[in-house]
Amino acid sequence: MAKYNSNKLHIYNTLTGKKEVFKPINDGRIGMYVCGPTVYSNVHLGNVRTFMSFDMIFRYFKHLDYKVRYVRNITDAGHLENDADQGEDRIAKKARIEQIEPMEVVQRYTVDFHNILNTFNLLPPSIEPTATGHIIEQIEIVKAIIDKGFGYEKNGSIYFDVLKYNKSHHYGVLSGRNIEDLIHNTRTLEGQSDKKNPQDFALWKKAEPQHIMRWPSPWSDGFPGWHLECTAMSTKYLGESFDIHGGGLDLKFPHHECEIAQAKAWHNHAPVNYWMHANMLTLNGQKMAKSTGNNILPAEILNGNTNKLTKGFSASVVRFFMMQAHYRSVLDFSNDALLASEKGFLKLLEAVKTLSKIEPTQDSKEFDVVEWKSNCYSAMNDDFNTPILIAELFSAVKYINQIKDNKTSINELNLTLLTKSMNEFVFDVLGLKNKNSNDQNQKLGETVELLIKMRNEARANKNFALSDKIRDELIEIGIQLKDGKDGTTFTLD
Repeated sequence: MAKYNSNKLHIYNTLTGKKEVFKPINDGRIGMYVCGPTVYSNVHLGNVRTFMSFDMIFRYFKHLDYKVRYVRNITDAGHLENDADQGEDRIAKKARIEQIEPMEVVQRYTVDFHNILNTFNLLPPSIEPTATGHIIEQIEIVKAIIDKGFGYEKNGSIYFDVLKYNKSHHYGVLSGRNIEDLIHNTRTLEGQSDKKNPQDFALWKKAEPQHIMRWPSPWSDGFPGWHLECTAMSTKYLGESFDIHGGGLDLKFPHHECEIAQAKAWHNHAPVNYWMHANMLTLNGQKMAKSTGNNILPAEILNGNTNKLTKGFSASVVRFFMMQAHYRSVLDFSNDALLASEKGFLKLLEAVKTLSKIEPTQDSKEFDVVEWKSNCYSAMNDDFNTPILIAELFSAVKYINQIKDNKTSINELNLTLLTKSMNEFVFDVLGLKNKNSNDQNQKLGETVELLIKMRNEARANKNFALSDKIRDELIEIGIQLKDGKDGTTFTLD
């Protein structure tokens, strides 16, 4: 019997603002769409957390024996700067600055995206469609929305009429925003005069002469609106109605709100039953932003080539750190938090390793393995509560260590059950790796830290010749030491 039959899963639905019992449209099958990256730069850590959260959700669905079609798109066109309706396409701008073709930009950063997610042990989605590969579908949706009376043409561009839509539907059903408040708080911006109302959004944009990325349409040579691509690709592969739509919390408005409006205008019914949003990641208590320098790239965490960290950390340690917070909660990223997570991660792996060496004897009444396993499922069935699951795993770690120290015992049946369950939850569901992955970077970081310690001791003993020798020879192999008020860090040339 499939595991989902004995597990009542509750999911927090952003659409209703409460946890609901999950009931897929088709028994035993799940359709899930997650908004993917806009591939014009290296994927940032906040995005990695979002995709990692939905990877964990994907893994748990599969663990429960659901057949899952997981669709995650690649945005390679139609996404203007600041998510506006005017301006320059982010990918085209990057191409212009670097004097390369837009699709070279797309290729470079799509490869980076895949490499990073693979490093963090994310499973690939079932389908990964691109916006440029679905221009025809997007044009057909625009035609249908115009035919239904919710789209209008102006100077070769097509806009969605939000106020007209709101007369028969509810624009703001997901975000809780009120259309009157949106009107009151919106200034008419320069360049938006083609719109009937500032709240209207682009379905199709006529390309300016300098705009590189363009396609023919019945209205103009142009490109699709950002919101349109996800409506086209989600419905093409999952149907007019599907189970789950996910993404980062920052996409709830306007992106997901506009998706709902487009789909309802097109089909006259809601496209998605459960809307799920992963929360943001902060760095040292502050919002991550390139402009302020409070930012860190995933690769910098792995190689330690940043002044934000005292050393590099393995991908599994970072993943374990992120799983220690609920996907809907804000998570603060810091060096101290990673160091603590590393200790916990290694302790967890050591316990799993110890399990394989334990010889069963008689049963112990001190730890009920069946009840413990039930508690693990209860945690995950409560809106994928990985922090509670991890707490349960460490209850088992404590028991395993007591067995190792001959302070308690376990019989063969319970040992088999405990071993199987620990491996499933640690590796299959949480997606941790069975070793401290990224070993080379990890060992390099630890070696340099050892040399820094030796250099500090030499300086304390006034052995400046040795101190300088360590520094200079590290420079020779491309490792630059930086002495600061918070100690010594290093960068790789």
